[in-house]
Amino acid sequence: MSKWLKLTFVTWITAFLLTPFYMLANQSHDGKKQVFVIPVEQTVERGLEAFLARSFKEAEASGADRIILDIHTPGGAVDAAGNIANIINRAQIPVTAFINNEAISAGAYIALNADDIVMAPDGQIGSAGVIDGDGNAAEEKMQSLWISRMMTAAEEYGPDGGRDPAYARAMADRDFNVDGFEPGFLTLNADQAYEVGYAEAIAANLDEVITYLGYEQDDINIVHAEVSIAEHLARFVTHPFVIPILLSIGSLGLVMEVYSPGFGIPGIMGISALLLFFYGHMVAGFAGWESLILLGIGAVLLGIEIMVPGFGIFGILGTGFILGGLFMASFSTTVMVFSVAIALVLTIILAVVLFVFFGDRGPWKRLVLQTPAVATSGDELVQSGAVRHLVGVEGKALTDLRPSGIALIQDERLDVVSEGGYIAKGSQVKVVHASGARIVVRALE
Repeated sequence: MSKWLKLTFVTWITAFLLTPFYMLANQSHDGKKQVFVIPVEQTVERGLEAFLARSFKEAEASGADRIILDIHTPGGAVDAAGNIANIINRAQIPVTAFINNEAISAGAYIALNADDIVMAPDGQIGSAGVIDGDGNAAEEKMQSLWISRMMTAAEEYGPDGGRDPAYARAMADRDFNVDGFEPGFLTLNADQAYEVGYAEAIAANLDEVITYLGYEQDDINIVHAEVSIAEHLARFVTHPFVIPILLSIGSLGLVMEVYSPGFGIPGIMGISALLLFFYGHMVAGFAGWESLILLGIGAVLLGIEIMVPGFGIFGILGTGFILGGLFMASFSTTVMVFSVAIALVLTIILAVVLFVFFGDRGPWKRLVLQTPAVATSGDELVQSGAVRHLVGVEGKALTDLRPSGIALIQDERLDVVSEGGYIAKGSQVKVVHASGARIVVRALE
């Protein structure tokens, strides 16, 4: 038996013998029960959903006796709240919602799916109307579905067979009122929630919650689930308002790189923004390696396109692969469609501002080579970036321009790209734009 085979055999035997001890080490220490405290903070979105899914799995794997959701959120995405509710409902461990200090909108729905609710003295729950991105009430169909979900959560969960669904409906329906409360989306403070059965206890801190649940501090181990740095980044990157910003930076950087000689700051900026998008979505569990592979293929194709004047087949395919990767990584096709549309509009506007209004002035000089026209050959002229003086000069197409090709301008063979479509070989052309290594020509009648 070879040395490596022996080593492998010993490793497997050791792992087999140590497995029971490893499993025991992950159970409650010294016979104590474990209570997992999981924070539900900031905006409810898909990054939070991924964090809660991981935390619940860890709690179940460790044999936890109870999960406490430490809730302090102003609400957020309805779809993420629905998925979080499913995580809570599928859990084999009792779940207590500790509202400290607010469970508003989607946060109220999450709390209503817990087995019991405990509120801080200054806690609030409610105001759960569905609002769109413009701050207006969502369409009637979505409102109706959300109201139904709120009422169902109130009826099915909580002690003693559920809670009065009328209050849940009043939280989500501004036109439905309950006696003793002001019209509009209902919000209950701690005393009101306790009085109407939407809170089982009022506790000033976590220790009082533990006491309410019937545990002795010396008989339990409290495990605080913490959001990792990667998950913090994922929560930020997967926010619906951040996604279009990243895509805008990425697309604008790539556009600027096409018009800049070599590979520099714009390209690094664009690729970094796209990589950050994919990394955050992979950490959150929405993107797989297939989406990153599509991004890599698209980047390679765009790199080939940058080396060849004009926007041809490689550019089109590269853009298509990158878009395919974006949609595969997205948790919502709707969010991605809007994000891509916003990024496209912003990129066009900013590109126009940079190229038309600033030109080669100010900070733009650092991105576009400004070497004077001292080259003696066509290749050296293009490499030096000194082609701006060619604007207005006429020449002759030495090859078909589809849209890129070669033209004879001032007795120099230069790589050019047509302003529009196809230009036949032998046609007279005129330079209409020249910047960096890019020379754009127009066919003369």
